[in-house]
Amino acid sequence: MDIDEIMGETSRSMNLPTKSAIYAWGYNQSGQTARNGKERLWRIPKQLSPELFGCPAGGNARWLDIACGREHTAAVASDGSLFTWGANEFGQLGDGTEEGRKFPKKVKQLETEFVRSISCGAHCTAAIAESRENDGNMSVGRLWVWGQNQGSNCPRLFWGAFAANTVVQQVSCGAAHAMALSEDGLLQAWGYNEYGQLGRGITCEGLQGACIINAYAKFLEEAHELVKITHVSCGEYHSAAISENGEVYTWGLGTMGQLGHTSLQSGDKELLPRRVVALDGIFVKDVACGGVHTCAVTEKGALYAWGGGQAGQLGLGPQKGSFSFIPSDSESFLKNLPALVVPTGVQLVACGHSHTLVSLKDGRIHGWGYNSYGQAANEKSTYAWYPSPVDWCVGEVRKLAAGGGHSAVLTDACSLKELCEFRLADSVNQSNASEIEEVALRTGADGLARLCGRLREHLLDGGDSDYESNGIKSGTS
Repeated sequence: MDIDEIMGETSRSMNLPTKSAIYAWGYNQSGQTARNGKERLWRIPKQLSPELFGCPAGGNARWLDIACGREHTAAVASDGSLFTWGANEFGQLGDGTEEGRKFPKKVKQLETEFVRSISCGAHCTAAIAESRENDGNMSVGRLWVWGQNQGSNCPRLFWGAFAANTVVQQVSCGAAHAMALSEDGLLQAWGYNEYGQLGRGITCEGLQGACIINAYAKFLEEAHELVKITHVSCGEYHSAAISENGEVYTWGLGTMGQLGHTSLQSGDKELLPRRVVALDGIFVKDVACGGVHTCAVTEKGALYAWGGGQAGQLGLGPQKGSFSFIPSDSESFLKNLPALVVPTGVQLVACGHSHTLVSLKDGRIHGWGYNSYGQAANEKSTYAWYPSPVDWCVGEVRKLAAGGGHSAVLTDACSLKELCEFRLADSVNQSNASEIEEVALRTGADGLARLCGRLREHLLDGGDSDYESNGIKSGTS
């Protein structure tokens, strides 16, 4: 009998986490994984301690959201506070300076706001928040932007093409453009548009102001129409969105097949959002854009991927050849049509510049793609060609984030058993790993068992120092 059978599932049924954790790993040149050492990379996911965020040891630190930019990271605490760290050469940390930080710091300019969600672009950041002094007239979904191309290195309130007090439901930032989605399903875009990534039907030189997208190519032979959007994602120079009917639309640069079309209407670009017909009849619930690839999760938990795959970011194995728009060309480096990667069980997906992360219903995290910094997989390889497990995290995965060369995961404990897993994970060391693993296996604590197994493998390989830096000693406690 495990702990849940003894204590019941009361806490889980409430669906309120009593503890959560952030894990970060990968490239660390700018301190984006919140590790202060001189090392440029950390292959082992590290649980960031509450002390890093000004909480007392053992404090009940809880988290709502996390996002990764090219070399910076942002996280939202349960009290609505926003923390940022990493590179800051364009003011993307929102502290009014252009000096980077290797430790999290609260964004003071947003202390009057309760931040709900966060998005990081290559060198910019955007947040959706509500005023803590809401008098009934203020919008509950206000958009704040800062960093490169956003007009300030401090958060500034931004309505763009939306009417004031429009409820903003989601925001997504790319390399040089950004998009915001309203509660009513309208999508506005701003930034650079040299590849048509703003979806306006034209290309433009220079920085463009915000404009609402009002034409979607549902069928090429028919007139364009307005579509209600439920989700949006910005890649490096392309964009993707999901309609209320679960249809995927893509636009922008398509030279690497990242748009998922058999042909392009404007040379190497799509200037208006165009439906991905290869996914007809499949209801898509989530879409994520990377540097030159795109992934979609269906309502039934299948994962499709398309675009550039030279670094393995499609999860389809090593490929040879050059780009081809011929669907049957299996030797292509690039896949311009969606390919089934994981047939079932996918809950979340995140695309970094050249790597991909997913979480599955069984609680496991898998990654693939460019792995020189360990951002995609546990193995010490330059490329992870196929989905590979990342087994250092404990708790229920609630959010995945992938950046330029680093990754982050937010996990929650929603039951007494999971709280015990967190506590035991904090005390795992070389001498007790086998014992804790045995207990974890008996009680069905799969995440903790995998963590112990990985630790034993790591220590046998002589990797003590990297795990000691994770805040857990390799010797006897």
